[in-house]
Amino acid sequence: MSSLLVAAPLRVEAALISSAAGGAVVRKTGMGPDRAKVAAGELAGHAGRAMLVLGFCGGLDATSVPGEVIVAEEVYAAVDEGHPEERVRCQLAQELVVRLTGRGMKVRVGKLVCVSRLALGERRAELHAGGAIAVDMESVWLAPGAGERPFGVVRVVLDSPEHELLRPRAALGAIRAAWALRRVAGALQDLAPGD
Repeated sequence: MSSLLVAAPLRVEAALISSAAGGAVVRKTGMGPDRAKVAAGELAGHAGRAMLVLGFCGGLDATSVPGEVIVAEEVYAAVDEGHPEERVRCQLAQELVVRLTGRGMKVRVGKLVCVSRLALGERRAELHAGGAIAVDMESVWLAPGAGERPFGVVRVVLDSPEHELLRPRAALGAIRAAWALRRVAGALQDLAPGD
């Protein structure tokens, strides 16, 4: 993974990824669109043949469970929050799916919508109705940091409609998600796009 630049929004995500990804260049970017936009400018100056966004996300449908791996084929901003329409294709999606499939993790491919605040309750259903299978608060705004490099997004579901963070058994889901994120980072450590 040393040829990759990895953007991880939260400190805990960066620590989990760094501990499993060998010599990866991992940068903590901060949570939310404002921090992601600032971080994208900084990421553009870092070396690496490709850029990945790795971290946690929220699942949007009833089949989604903590620990499930989401490979984004496209990321986009939720326009109903006043964001300009931004859609970014994830060129590394197919290569990432090949790397992650068959490793004992549930892997799904689809669209990921980016929002300004946590999506809970009915908000999840609204976002899912727009075509996304997962939600986060950074990926589309981090994408410009890739510049001309190939870009990819892999997120691990932390919570979902049936397993929301505020419920009593949320700790078990968080442990499962953390374990899956480390496995994802380990599986991608020797990924070398373009070889």
